Amino acid sequence: MTANECITGRRSIRKFTEQPVPHETLEKVVEAASFAPSWKNTQITRYIAVEGAKKEALADCTSLYPGNGNIMRQSPMVIAVTILKGRSGYERDGSFSTPKGTGWQMFDAGIATQTFCLAAHEQGLGTVIMGLFDEKEATELLNIPEDRELAALIAIGYPAESPAAPKRKTVEELLSFES
Repeated sequence: MTANECITGRRSIRKFTEQPVPHETLEKVVEAASFAPSWKNTQITRYIAVEGAKKEALADCTSLYPGNGNIMRQSPMVIAVTILKGRSGYERDGSFSTPKGTGWQMFDAGIATQTFCLAAHEQGLGTVIMGLFDEKEATELLNIPEDRELAALIAIGYPAESPAAPKRKTVEELLSFES
């Protein structure tokens, strides 16, 4: 699979088979995702693989959008994407390097999350990135340390659907040149 095939072939998967995700396969995905670029190579993204009863409880943390809870309940695993706070976009003295302030850490989390999903696709796994959930409740349930922040949840498993690609904007709509 070429990089272009991986990028254009990956879809958000919301229906999964019951087949569990082998831990060895997940380790390969995380190893590939570790190569995602980050602010000054801070590598702030951490992953928590959630299965079984804890995954079922995590699915209940979706009162903002119950559809995400349904997706999590029928996926064999959910990945909690966490980030180390106070590193990305900062200097060693604690000042910001960029006017984006704390926003840069979410940029790094986004790059790492997409890289994770592409690596999962290459392994034959489907994923969907979810941002609508009760962050406080999920953070407490997963015992996420205070030096980390929960950025996103990713349902992951073997796809039970093959959705078509949604319509994309043209290059002319997306790209402009300046001289």
